[in-house]
Order: sequence, then structure tokens, then C-alpha cells
Amino acid sequence: MAVTSPAPGGRARAHAPRDTADPAPDRPLRVLIGTDTYPPDVNGASYFTARLVHGLAGRGADVHVLCPSTAGRPYIDRDGDVVEHRLRSMPSLVHDTVRLALPPGAAGHADRLLARLRPDVVHVQNHFLIGRVLIGAARRRGIPVVATNHFMPENLFTYLHVPPALRPAVGRAAWRDFVRVLSGVDHITTPTATAARLLTDQGFPRPVEAVSCGIDLDRFRPPADGERAAARARYGLPADVPVITFVGRLDEEKRIEDLIDALPHLDSDALLVLAGSGSRRRDLEERAARTGVADRVRFIGVVDVPDVPEVYRAADVFAIAGTAELQSIATLEAMASGLPVVAADAMALPHLVHPGRNGYLYPPGDSGDLAKYLNAIIGSADERARMGEAGRDIATRHDERHSLDRFEAIYRDVARSQGRATT
Repeated sequence: MAVTSPAPGGRARAHAPRDTADPAPDRPLRVLIGTDTYPPDVNGASYFTARLVHGLAGRGADVHVLCPSTAGRPYIDRDGDVVEHRLRSMPSLVHDTVRLALPPGAAGHADRLLARLRPDVVHVQNHFLIGRVLIGAARRRGIPVVATNHFMPENLFTYLHVPPALRPAVGRAAWRDFVRVLSGVDHITTPTATAARLLTDQGFPRPVEAVSCGIDLDRFRPPADGERAAARARYGLPADVPVITFVGRLDEEKRIEDLIDALPHLDSDALLVLAGSGSRRRDLEERAARTGVADRVRFIGVVDVPDVPEVYRAADVFAIAGTAELQSIATLEAMASGLPVVAADAMALPHLVHPGRNGYLYPPGDSGDLAKYLNAIIGSADERARMGEAGRDIATRHDERHSLDRFEAIYRDVARSQGRATT
């Protein structure tokens, strides 16, 4: 089910009068979702937002997305039942898979879009450019705003080339900006209770509700007979060697070096399979060579979304070393796929990994401890089966259908609070 902290008490806030009539009560819920990162961007926030919009559309909602253009020029496109409104953009310069919406004209575009669509609610996924302009436009028109936080400053330090000595000060400034931009929204969520407490600790003045990103339990499931062998054959992996897998960006905050450094301490010739791309790939290749394990690290690059479940089916254990995870969709996917997990004891990962039950937690940076736990799992087929079954059980509590239920309820609650008729 959706993981929730105490439900927020709405703070009274004056709203501008709506400049359009309320919709007919028999039309579907209309939602405008704004995000600065959306497919084909490769990151957790992008992936979650895409699943959210298509999940809502599949339930009959009228869903629109405001996001950066993939081609530079602005355009409107339709992806199934979802309408994408793409803003003029430019390359981010710091990440080759991300484009940035350009400020000139963005506020006017958002205002005209709201006037035309008359959504029941706006849901922003970031507090950057698109989130800011949508919040401002919605306030001017008296449209309720829901926000979901996926942000941690640590995830941007590398891209912005912030020197380590300046990171504490830059982080504090970034959190102050976050609080300033989002403190006036009608409802705010984040994926876990730990992430909600983080916002409170950073000075956010409102209650924050924890709602899991959710997982598609039909797509991500333990392999049936023959599927593991087929998956290994597809990726050129031997059938008789243990496989440790990580799926995600190969960037600094993911600390993939921990996984590479653990390999020499293993009792077997296990392979480490890294699915994803990022700024650290070349450095990680060089580290594997220096460590003497280059032949045991497979970089398979970005995997097409429909093929991601097969990556987990080829594995024996999932390992994640990141220290800035607000939930970790990849860890949920691995658990739903029946894999034991060894994870860094940091941020929200302890919400998913219960030591001795579905895996282990290790002190970040301690590759010896990481190797110890990997050995314990790799060395026992019974343990792998027991922990994999327990992980699947935990993952079922994050069924994306429950998350969609909760978001729909939030939208209707904030709409009704302003006299909006919804069905």
C-alpha cells in the first residue's frame, strides 16, 4: 500500500478567484503535471512521472504534461491518452540525456495553457523552472497545486561541478530555495517517511505525506522456468557464475566504486552487471582495471524500458551503494523480481532492506562489509530463495495501484477544498 505519514492538515490560504467556470461535474478529472525531467530523460523522477501520468490516464483521467522539448523547439505530442506540451529547450551541457526548458516565454506559455485546459489540479514534480512557472500561474488562477519532491542537492553537485568544500553551503542555499518555492502549495508528498522527515529537518513548514512511487508487480516478478537462462543468454552471461546486478545511473552519488572494490573480496568469481549510463562510466572502467577485476564487470549500458525486467531475471542478487536515495525505484523493482538486496545503510534504503530478512545493509564505503554480505547470499541457494521471497512480499506493499489511488484522492480533496466539482 502507499506508505503514509500523518495526513497533512490544510493550512488556510487565500486563493485568487478562478477566471473560468467550474467544469461540468460529469467530465473526467483533468490534471496538468509539470516536470523538468521526463522521458527520454533517464532518472528516477522521470520514470516515476511517466508511470504516474499513464497510470492516471489508464483510469480515465484527462492528463496533460508540461515538460522540456526533446528537439529544442516547442511542440505538442500525444503518447497514448496523455498529451505532452513540450517547452522550448536546450542541452543541459552537464548531462547528455537531459535537456533544460528555457526561461524566456515559459511563464506566458504556462499561463495560456492553464487558461485553455482549466485543470482541476496542477501537480509539479520539481521546484525548478517548470515547477516555478506552473505554481505561479496556478496561484494567479486559483487552481490547487500538489507537489512531489524527488530533490536532494547531492544529486546535482557533480553535474554543477560544485567543489566539495562548498557543498555544505550550496546545499543549505538549495534547501532554502526549495522551501521558498514549495511552502505555499496545497499538498506535498515525497516517496518515504525518511524523505518526509528530511524536508521537515530542512525547515519545510508544512506537513509532508509519504506516498510510495509504487511498482508494477505484474512486470517485475520472479522468473518463471527457463526465463533466467534466457535472460543470461541475451546479455552474454554464463549460466554457472553468480551475477550481482545494479540498475541505475553511473554517477557520483551512486557510489558504484563500492561494488567494484568488493569484487576481489568475494569467495567466488561473481560478475558485476551494471545497467545504465552516466558521467562516471569511464572512471569506473579504469577502476575495475586497476583493481584487477575488469573481466568481471559488465557494462551493458542503458536498457530499453520494456527490457528492464529481464535484467533482474538474469541476476542472483541486487546491490546498491547510493547514499542519496529518497526511495529507490530500482531496489523496489529488484525486490519485486525476487532478488535479495545488499544496500548502503543510508537515507531511505533501510525502509526497503530489512537485515537478515530480504538482504543486508552495509556501512557506505565499506567494501569489505559489502563483500561479506554478498558472500553470505551468493553462497547459499536456500538463503537467496528465502530472502527473495521476503523481498517480493515487502514489494507488494508498494503496489502502484495503491499509489495511484492515493494520488487520485489527493487531487479530489484539494479540488473540492476550492469548490471544484470532480468525478
